[in-house]
Amino acid sequence: MHKLFKINMNCGIVIIPTYNEIENIESIIRAVLSLPNPFHILIVDDNSPDKTAELVKELQKEFLDQLFLAQRDKKSGLGTAYVHGFKWALERDYEFIFEMDADFSHNPNDLIKLYEACYFGGADLAIGSRYVTGVNVVNWPLSRVLLSYFASVYVRMITGMKIMDATAGFICYNRKVLESINLDKIKFIGYAFQIEMKYRAFAKQYNIQEVPVIFTDRTKGQSKMSGSIIKEAMFGVLSLRIKKLFNRL
Repeated sequence: MHKLFKINMNCGIVIIPTYNEIENIESIIRAVLSLPNPFHILIVDDNSPDKTAELVKELQKEFLDQLFLAQRDKKSGLGTAYVHGFKWALERDYEFIFEMDADFSHNPNDLIKLYEACYFGGADLAIGSRYVTGVNVVNWPLSRVLLSYFASVYVRMITGMKIMDATAGFICYNRKVLESINLDKIKFIGYAFQIEMKYRAFAKQYNIQEVPVIFTDRTKGQSKMSGSIIKEAMFGVLSLRIKKLFNRL
């Protein structure tokens, strides 16, 4: 049984970027806010045509001071959405700041595992890892599993990081990690964004821990994966390594 934690006002803020997540958003919000640990949620919505933000506004009436909404004018990419959320959270007193998808590919119950890794285990950055204990992915075609797995192998080869799941997007940051990174320099939007954030933390010698989780592909809504995101990741890793070599990271 998990311990219940009482620190300051909550266990942290869970940032969930959205674009056309009307089918998932209410369920994911209720799942996170029903956990025994007092998390808050920030939805960063990119002007979803399906009215995701309007539903969040309705739910805010029920979850006063727990559910927050940041609306952006247009779809600008996952990385910029998270950076927007990070800055919002850093302006407030959150010690732990989480990344999480809206589509239940990340199990809300695993937020507690990530929190424990940081609060009790001393991690500065805790990663919900699909590959640290094998391949823990459900409902993905083999081609996508191989693409994701070998992307992390490629990242390890180029960067020297020992992280098994470098492209993971289920993360808990201690606020000091985000405070030490110049967020205005983060330009990548997809897999490359996830890699860059880990690499910048690695370069600053923060304690990074991987927590095994099971990743389940979405059953509702559409995936945001694209060829341009994969291409960005491949070349972005090389760019990061070169910048590090020349002390320009």
